[in-house]
Amino acid sequence: MAGKKIGRPTKYTEELVAEICERVANGTPLREICREEDKPSWTTFYDWLRRDETLSARFAQARELGTDAIAEDALAILDQEPERVDGGKMDSAFVQWQKNRVELRLKLLAKWNPRKYGDKTFVAGDKENPVQTETTVNVLDIALTNLERKLQVQNEE
Repeated sequence: MAGKKIGRPTKYTEELVAEICERVANGTPLREICREEDKPSWTTFYDWLRRDETLSARFAQARELGTDAIAEDALAILDQEPERVDGGKMDSAFVQWQKNRVELRLKLLAKWNPRKYGDKTFVAGDKENPVQTETTVNVLDIALTNLERKLQVQNEE
């Protein structure tokens, strides 16, 4: 019995992985998917990603597509006609709720995919006042590092 594995069997199948990647690509968070009865825990899924470079690449692409789906969802929320109350006035609570939903999605997108959805900062100068950088090099630190390397080489010989 020494060769028998202990623990519950893995749920890994190609169909399951394809379904998870598709749902993530459509904007569903991984943890939401993994809370379902027939799905692996999110930690198990991350173990699969660590062990399989191909799956990791597929999932990264799904996540990229998923951020686009969430951005499109934010646009759909903004395009939704506000609810009307009391003679046609806009329901201000509904408008605020929609605003909060969009803001949260945009903040998450900026964190999850800062290159695409984050704020961009540009630093530039002009001809009269160019941007300057200054680097301080501690010559003593460099000399000590070089000396330590020389001593290691001598000791190895």
